[in-house]
Amino acid sequence: MTVMEISKDIFSGLEALGFNNMENLELYKKEDKEQGKIVKEKAEPQINEADYLFDRKVVCPVCGTDFTTRTVKKEGYQMKNSESDFYMNHRVINPYFYDVCVCNVCGYSSMKADFEKLRSYEVEKVQQNITPKWTGRKYPEVYDINIAIERYKLSLFNYTIIGAKASKKAMNCLKLSWMYREINDEENEKIFREQALIGFKEAYFNEDCPIYGMDKFRMLYLIGELNRRSGNYDEALRYFGEVITSTMTDRKTKKIATEQKDLIKEHLKAIEDSKKEVVKEDVKEIKKPGFFSRFFGKSQIED
Repeated sequence: MTVMEISKDIFSGLEALGFNNMENLELYKKEDKEQGKIVKEKAEPQINEADYLFDRKVVCPVCGTDFTTRTVKKEGYQMKNSESDFYMNHRVINPYFYDVCVCNVCGYSSMKADFEKLRSYEVEKVQQNITPKWTGRKYPEVYDINIAIERYKLSLFNYTIIGAKASKKAMNCLKLSWMYREINDEENEKIFREQALIGFKEAYFNEDCPIYGMDKFRMLYLIGELNRRSGNYDEALRYFGEVITSTMTDRKTKKIATEQKDLIKEHLKAIEDSKKEVVKEDVKEIKKPGFFSRFFGKSQIED
């Protein structure tokens, strides 16, 4: 029943008294206590994501094409909170959706931080293995999670073809795991998180820091946290331990490593306590009168 129908029904019969045009009359309205006025409930302001985007001009290092890529304005980076694996939740728009640059002419794709950093032999690999198969893709003005996943996979494919550093593939996989977390796809989140873990471990031992803004100890922390999230608790504790015991670790990184180490210990203690409770219950069951009598008979137990 609509508001109009409800109003007519509630106040029917008053027409003869001169009260007409009651269709828009609402029985209940929200009262603004601070102002002492009767007001209607305010609707949440609608966010237009396009208002937080602009087109940035770039030049493809593979084919030389000039094109534009959707980019988030400064106002769009309003962080709400961050998670333990460095994923940042934002208030108005998800900047991660726009972190990949794709050349629609030749198919070359990468995360924006790496787009222009291409060597001559890598250019050749794109030209030989990607461009001949590329059919082109027109994207809408505003991206959703599915487009973001597709673009990250295009980037990861390019990194794989050109033989990019482990750190690049690892960061790409980490961001894919974040995207799948957004849609509660735990299976794919796990797959890409574990691939990120492999890559970051390789990068830690073979590449120079900083890597994507992470120094040695933040890298160690991230490897530990990805291990923790994957259930590799011994490995996680080892990496957290390195972060915590080093005199070179900054205070913030040491703090979050300690917090995650404590989480593991609490989790393992809870598991151990749960096992003890199961054993206690089993013992109680064994001690119940009549348990052995089913096997040996009552007289034998009494003897």
